[in-house]
Amino acid sequence: MSDALPLSWRMVGFQDFLGIRVVAWEPDQVTLELGVEPCHLNRSEIVHGGVLCTLLDVAMSFSGLHCEAPDQLRKAMTLSLTTTFVASAKGDTLRAIGRLEGGGRSTFMASGKVFDSEGKLVAMGEGTFRRRRGSEAEQGKGQ
Repeated sequence: MSDALPLSWRMVGFQDFLGIRVVAWEPDQVTLELGVEPCHLNRSEIVHGGVLCTLLDVAMSFSGLHCEAPDQLRKAMTLSLTTTFVASAKGDTLRAIGRLEGGGRSTFMASGKVFDSEGKLVAMGEGTFRRRRGSEAEQGKGQ
């Protein structure tokens, strides 16, 4: 993880292990990328569904956690997640887009899509998330 990134853009734990990175983030929408490696593939040598689910989960949750302050952080937990697999991913990069669809101060709903290197839709999903205590305010909080 790079210390040059704003705190809220940094991946930790499993997200960092997979290699997910934020490439664009604005209120109500985030774009993530993942370089496909052999460890992301299943026995059929295509991207594992768990990797696609994780990309959707992270993108959708981040869509409701934007924070302008570079030294602040907002957190959420997933309450529900649905995923539809549309096609096998081609190429060496996946791009996930998460969009905030609605909700309130604590609980929000989001949608997400994952595209492959050719721009083809490979997975989509919807989720419900709860902002962690202290993360309700748009200015966020420290670590």
